[in-house]
Amino acid sequence: MDNKEVEYKFSAKVYHYSSSPEMVGWTMVSLPKELSAAIRNNFKSLEEGWGRMKVTAKIGKSEWQTAIWFDTKQDTYLLPLKAAIRKKEKIEIGSDVTMSIWLAE
Repeated sequence: MDNKEVEYKFSAKVYHYSSSPEMVGWTMVSLPKELSAAIRNNFKSLEEGWGRMKVTAKIGKSEWQTAIWFDTKQDTYLLPLKAAIRKKEKIEIGSDVTMSIWLAE
């Protein structure tokens, strides 16, 4: 059976996410809520523990394997941005980024 990939493009603001003041935290983008709802409605069966879903992401010329996590507090998926990707693409906290993600059906 061949897997089809579904591509989603969106823009989002890069921010620092930390669950407590003592933690260093992560650099993230939140997927738009409408997009998150569509993904969750169509692909919830692909979620693993903690609402984790494997995706391929692309910003600029950088493409990598990662995962998105559903955050029930924000009612949206969160996508962490690796330091190497941020450095290569010159992404800083507060930057607006346009990116794509792919999910395998």
